[in-house]
Amino acid sequence: MTTLIESEEHKALRSAVAALGRRYGRDYVTRTIAEGRHPTELWAEAGKLGYLGVNLPEEYGGGGGGIAELSIVLEELGAAGSPLLMLVVSPAICGTVISRFGTEEQKRTWLPGLADGTRTMAFGITEPDAGSNSHRLTTTARRDGADWLLTGRKVFVSGVDQADATLVVGRTEDARTGTLKPCLFIVPRDAEGFSRHRIDMELNAAEKQFELFLDDVRLPGDALVGGGTSHASGSGGEDAGLLQLFAGLNPERVMTAAFAIGMGRFALARAVEYARDRTVWKAPIGTHQAIAHPLAQAHIDLELARLMMQKAAHLYDAGDDAGAGEAANMAKYAAGEACVKAVDQAVHTLGGNGLTREFGLAPLITAARVARIAPVSREMILNYVSHQTLGLPKSY
Repeated sequence: MTTLIESEEHKALRSAVAALGRRYGRDYVTRTIAEGRHPTELWAEAGKLGYLGVNLPEEYGGGGGGIAELSIVLEELGAAGSPLLMLVVSPAICGTVISRFGTEEQKRTWLPGLADGTRTMAFGITEPDAGSNSHRLTTTARRDGADWLLTGRKVFVSGVDQADATLVVGRTEDARTGTLKPCLFIVPRDAEGFSRHRIDMELNAAEKQFELFLDDVRLPGDALVGGGTSHASGSGGEDAGLLQLFAGLNPERVMTAAFAIGMGRFALARAVEYARDRTVWKAPIGTHQAIAHPLAQAHIDLELARLMMQKAAHLYDAGDDAGAGEAANMAKYAAGEACVKAVDQAVHTLGGNGLTREFGLAPLITAARVARIAPVSREMILNYVSHQTLGLPKSY
C-alpha cells in the first residue's frame, strides 16, 4: 500500500523542480510558442540537473528512481506553468520500454541520452483507423533477410520534429499461427521512407503533432526492441510486443495525470491569487462562497487525483503491472476531470480577464481537454473499469 506521506527525498525533489519551474514560468513557455520553437533551455537544464532521467537505471546515467519520481517532475513543472510534454513520451514511455526490454546494446545506445536530455524519442501507436482499438493496427513489419521492412501510418505523434528516433508500434506475422502480433521498432528520424506531416492543431503548445508515413522503411534486425532475445523481465523481440506495449502505456497514463494535475494547480493558483485581490462590493471576491467554494472543490478534486496517481506510480514501480493498469487508468480519468474543472473555474473566476493574454488562462481551456482525450478517452477508461474491475459484460 502506498504511503500517504511523501518521503523526504520526494519532498526535496518536488521543491527543487518547483524552483526550476518558477525560474522559467508561463511567460517562458508563451514566448517559445510565439517564436515557434521548443523549450530547449528548460529541457537542457532539467536534463543537466538529472530530472529528465530520474526514472531510468543508474548504470545508464539515470537517477535510479521510478515513475513516482518522474511524475513529481512533470507535475511541479506544470504547476509552475512550464510543463514539458515530452517527459511523457521520451523518458516515461520510450525510456521505460527500452530499460525493461531492450538489448544491452539498445540500452547503452539510448538510455544515457534520454536521461540527460541530449537525445529524445517519440512514440507512434495511434493510426487513422485504429485509435483505442490497438488490435486494428495496420502498420506491419516483414522480414527481408536480416532486415525489417516497416510500412504504415501513424497520427497524433508528439515531438517527432525534435526526436532522434520514434518508437513505432507495428505488427509482425507469427510464423507458427499466421496471426499478427504487436512489436516495437526504433525508427531513426533520417530513415529512408520515413516522412512526417505536421497536423494543424488549435492546441497552443510548443510540442507539435504529426502524421507519420512509413513506406517500406528498411531497418536493421536490431531495430526490434529486445532483438528476439529473452530477458528476466519477460521475453524480448517478437514474443514480447504486448508486454512491452503495456510497460509503456501504464507510465503514459500516470504521466498524463501528472501533466493534468500540474496544469490544474497552475490555473487554480492564478484564480486564488486573483480572488484574494480583486475587490467588488467593498470586499475581495474570494470572500463570497460562490467564488470560494468552487475553487475549494477544484483543489479537493486535484488532491484526490494526485493520491490515485501516487498509488498508480507506486504499484507500477513495485512491479505490479495488473494493479498499476487499473490505478493508472483511474488516475488519468480523475486527473483529466479535475484539470478541466479547475481550468474552467479559474477562467470563470477571472471573468473577462480569464480570456486575456495577460493572465494566460485562455489557452488552457483547449489544453485541459487533452487529458480527457489522450492517450485514451474517459469513455474507454469507464469501459475498462466496468469490465475489468466490476466484472460487468464487455461492451466492445
